[in-house]
Amino acid sequence: MWFLGAGSSAAAGIPTASDMVWEFKQQLYVSQRRVAPAMVADLTNPAVRSAIQGFIDAQERYPQPNAPDEYATLFEAAYPSEADRRTYIAGKVTGAKPSYGHIVLAVLMKAGHTRLVWSTNFDALVADACAKVYDGTGYLTTVALDAPALGREVLTEGRWPAEIKLHGDFRSRQLKNTNDELRQQDASLRESLEQACGRAGLVVSGYSGRDDSIMDALEAAMAQPTPFPGGLFWLHHGENPPLPRVVRLLEKASAKGVDGGLVAIENFDEALRDLVRLTPSVDMKALDEFGKARPVWSSVPKPAGRADFPVIRLNAIELERTPTVCRRLTCKIGGYAEVSAAIKTAGVPIIATRARGGVLGFGTDADMRAAFGAYGIEDFDLHAIEVRRLRYDSHERGLLREAISAALARTHGLSIQRRRSADLLAPANPADVRWKPLKELVGTLQGVVPGHPEMTWSEGFGARLDWANDRLWLLIEPRTVLLGVTEASRAAATDFSRERTVKRYNRVLNDLVSFWSGLLSNAGEELRALDANAGVDAVFRLGSDTAFSRRAR
Repeated sequence: MWFLGAGSSAAAGIPTASDMVWEFKQQLYVSQRRVAPAMVADLTNPAVRSAIQGFIDAQERYPQPNAPDEYATLFEAAYPSEADRRTYIAGKVTGAKPSYGHIVLAVLMKAGHTRLVWSTNFDALVADACAKVYDGTGYLTTVALDAPALGREVLTEGRWPAEIKLHGDFRSRQLKNTNDELRQQDASLRESLEQACGRAGLVVSGYSGRDDSIMDALEAAMAQPTPFPGGLFWLHHGENPPLPRVVRLLEKASAKGVDGGLVAIENFDEALRDLVRLTPSVDMKALDEFGKARPVWSSVPKPAGRADFPVIRLNAIELERTPTVCRRLTCKIGGYAEVSAAIKTAGVPIIATRARGGVLGFGTDADMRAAFGAYGIEDFDLHAIEVRRLRYDSHERGLLREAISAALARTHGLSIQRRRSADLLAPANPADVRWKPLKELVGTLQGVVPGHPEMTWSEGFGARLDWANDRLWLLIEPRTVLLGVTEASRAAATDFSRERTVKRYNRVLNDLVSFWSGLLSNAGEELRALDANAGVDAVFRLGSDTAFSRRAR
């Protein structure tokens, strides 16, 4: 059996629970503060998120971020009416198409390797995938909250393949997504889940374990004589550990001799791709057809002359060289905040982060020991930075982002502001001759925000790392970098930044990207974060130009 949560539908374009939580917070902020939606429209902006979260925290009646009941509580607060919640969900799932992982799951169903899928999702992606693979809609039995008795019949009579939706279908009258509703999960389907877990193994994907009713059922299944006889495998994405209740469930399973455990994956689609390659007796025809229907991306030469246009210039510069190792030490220190405090106290030029396996960092060995020696260093070694861990927002990729920003600042005379999603860099000395071409493009490079003498601005750019086309890229975003922004002046800062950049159309923006990419590439020479000779330094080399895209001929 499989158990699918919202994460399994993310590749199909359906927002995850985390995405929707931010939309709920945004809705509450707009309605209760009575502000224009445009002021907080960009939820990717850290400043916008900070303002919204600050408002939510000030209410003192909503759960803390990532609390188990955060999604349900905020959903009910933002949309008190069941009809409104149903309309909201319908708007999110309507028109979505199955991703590669859903097609694979349907192929496994057809081959008899998977008989039953449980789901907390409201979408019809599993049913749509089965319709493609089976070439018809009459093969899958779908059970929703409207007909719990059908769930018992499916299990008793073996009507395979089947999908049972524990939170309802978006077309159902009942949608289980508020706290009271979740606590009153249909007893019949819950009992069916418990019984089924005593007869088959279970793979969980895209599900966080936040719903007490679901976790109660999985824990109750452990009391059966032979729980999960085929194993219990919990697919987990990202660096953060699973919720404590998930950890306890897997510990109980291990104690009872159940095979399985926590399985680290990149995402639902890639996990299913790897699985189907190892599975015999499957019909790959549907997967081949799915692949043919998808766009194929390939590298092309740099455009030369008018015949190669139009193109879309991207703001991505390839990292042609990145560090392959860093220093790793284990000691009795807390999280990232304590690591940063230790570096600041020691006053040494090192770059470090906290990972599950210890402290990872760059710098001289003497400086590393000076910063963390007081915490009782137990192991002092090298740590290989594996390419696979740069594909997502891992500790290693975060460390490299901090290091590349430091290397750019050190080489080109830039100041840095660290932000959660991107670092902000700007000329430390705008009078330096190297900034003359930039001044010709945008005019003044630094100043004070009118009416707010406490708030200064500089012309600069945002920098972050991303993985695409099987390589790592530095993404640069020309922007206004502000200092001294407070909650009271945040709106003025946003308006000022927008006013400075609103007329930067294609030509100006292209020239800005050309300036920054040409400068930052350092003529193909190495960029060193620390110039540490007696330790492990972070050494980079950037490509000479940004990537671009054009329609294939």
